[in-house]
Amino acid sequence: MQTSTTSRRRLGALAAACLLSVALPTTAAWAQKSKTKAEPSVEAPAETPAVATAAEFSVAIPTIDAVDSNVDDETLREIFAGNVIDNAEDLAGLTATSITIPEITINATNTVDGETTTVGFVMSDLVFADVADGVAGSVSVASATFDVGEAGSGSYDAFTMSDFNIGALLGVLGLVDNVEPGEFQTIYSDFTMEGGSLSYPQIDCTLNPATAGEFKARPFNYSVPEMMQLVSTLSETETPSPETLGALLRMYADVLTAFEMSEVKYSGVDCSGTDDEGRPLTIAVGSFTMGPWTPGVYPAFSVEGVEIAVEGDGAVSLGSATFKEMDLSGPIAAIEAAPEALDEAWFVANARSLIPAFAGFSFDGLDIDVPDPETEGGRITASIGAFDLSLAEYVNGIPSDILTTGSNIVVDLPEDSDDEQVQQLLALGITSVDAGFTVDASWNEAENTISVDEVSVTGADLATVLLSGTIANATEALFATDQNEMMAAAMGIAIANLKVDVTDAGLSDIILARVAADQGGTAEQMRPVFAGLAEGTIVGMLAGAAEAQKVGGAVSSFVSGQAKQLIIELTAKEAPGLGLMDFMAAESDPTVLIGKVTIDATAK
Repeated sequence: MQTSTTSRRRLGALAAACLLSVALPTTAAWAQKSKTKAEPSVEAPAETPAVATAAEFSVAIPTIDAVDSNVDDETLREIFAGNVIDNAEDLAGLTATSITIPEITINATNTVDGETTTVGFVMSDLVFADVADGVAGSVSVASATFDVGEAGSGSYDAFTMSDFNIGALLGVLGLVDNVEPGEFQTIYSDFTMEGGSLSYPQIDCTLNPATAGEFKARPFNYSVPEMMQLVSTLSETETPSPETLGALLRMYADVLTAFEMSEVKYSGVDCSGTDDEGRPLTIAVGSFTMGPWTPGVYPAFSVEGVEIAVEGDGAVSLGSATFKEMDLSGPIAAIEAAPEALDEAWFVANARSLIPAFAGFSFDGLDIDVPDPETEGGRITASIGAFDLSLAEYVNGIPSDILTTGSNIVVDLPEDSDDEQVQQLLALGITSVDAGFTVDASWNEAENTISVDEVSVTGADLATVLLSGTIANATEALFATDQNEMMAAAMGIAIANLKVDVTDAGLSDIILARVAADQGGTAEQMRPVFAGLAEGTIVGMLAGAAEAQKVGGAVSSFVSGQAKQLIIELTAKEAPGLGLMDFMAAESDPTVLIGKVTIDATAK
């Protein structure tokens, strides 16, 4: 099947867009010959949606000043007007002292079902300098503007780049044969943009400067016309065939491994305007950074200094946030090993293999003050000092190493809350909570164990409760793709040891003061009473156990206030530990567990 005219037109637009570093519209403005590597193995859809479309596209280049160019002005005009394909060989070997285009004006209209969209784009003082054999020593643009009518407009200040390898770019797109398959070539380096502005209905934004380092690419394994046609099939049929889905996923996997890019830094944006109710609105981002892009790995990116505020309504601010990198090598390997046709059964069987290894995210300095949508006149005020989620060592799409932490999570408790726990805290005189937590656990494949290093909750000036231990009999089947196998493995795990560490930082004083007030006494008077009750209860429950007196004494010391930290450790007497059946039996009689564990307690 021959590459369609639409695909050829789209390829021409793509090539021109890459050359100009702007996204030129994909329209029916021109038709050129295209060079293909292979014919796409995709059947034409039986039916296509009946959507009435019409497009017009024009490029105006009044003058071109080419100094010592080996390509004539008329050919250069054709190239920058969009006809890259027919002149790809000449462009790949372009040599010139300089090529200056004072102005390029692009106008495009697109009508879909009677609705017309008009786009105008003007680029000023485009200069290619020191061009030798298809490589420009530098490329600069004095300014660029666009106008989409009522939808908005914008302008970009001067931007520059170095070592723009036009020939390598054309090779990556498959328009010339000058790059070996799999060979990465530098496309450009040292990109800078001085800033710009955007204007949309109700809001205006100022763009701050941006910089990027080196960008590399290799030739795609699929020809660009074939890629265009594959993508176009998604809009031509509601249900792509298994063959089309297979081709699309393999193309996607190929693209994800075709680029390398160094860090990109953008020094932020400031916006102001009004919301739908006419209230002043401000949005600001202090900076944005995207980490290095490597083949098959989506880079980490972070923002700093985020502020959103609506005057008279509310505000949200964020000190910084980072979305960590995402390793796509697992899904890419699964796609590369897949059959040509991918049906529903394949996706069901390989769903876990298609999950990328996401490393997590973090943020700090979050402050919220917004209206409560469920309470008239109420507000939600909260802040989070820091949060982090770190995921690693994925097994069949599941992270086997997890660490998540949160600190200074401050929430004001609403007095009119219907939540029973909130009302209990309010009854104790606690009007706000400053909390933190940690969950730290990892799977040890060699020992078939899960090490729970810490599961803790902390309330500032209240208490800290920390759990740690070892889960035994945790085999690789816990991560199996078969649900029944996973369930059977989960039922076979056992608790080998468990440690509970409680630190009182003031909570007991609050509770006892409340209880004492109800009894007409003081907290100091109530402590010995409750300490004695706790010790007697523990000794009674552990009757017959050698550790009963020691554990009871430690608990009594903690409740009496003589100690502020209580540590209780339980270790199973027999391997692998306490299993599901043990805990099921303990539901009706908890004392059955006493003879199966060694208990130790310490109060400090």
